[in-house]
Amino acid sequence: MKIIRTWKGWTTREDAPIYEEMLIKEVFPAVKQKGVDGLEKVSISTADKEDEVEFFLVLQFDSLEAVKKFAGENYRQAYIPENAQRVLKRYDRMAEHFELQEELILK
Repeated sequence: MKIIRTWKGWTTREDAPIYEEMLIKEVFPAVKQKGVDGLEKVSISTADKEDEVEFFLVLQFDSLEAVKKFAGENYRQAYIPENAQRVLKRYDRMAEHFELQEELILK
């Protein structure tokens, strides 16, 4: 059963491009190098708010075991490397997890 993990964090407008690049070039490549093979897909979405940028991350794993390999036994806790914490104004302390029931690709 595939697992969808969601999480939100917020940056200043100035730090948003820095954080996005960090996710793409540092954070998730490092996760793959750690041997988390069950992480299949990462979606990074943003919403411009009045004085900040909201990031919404959706990670797709092939199993709950892969989530635990990524985040540890206390897998509900957010996974935020130190360098990422420095550019986030605030963030959800816990991630949400869902079992993927169906995925429709409509073209």
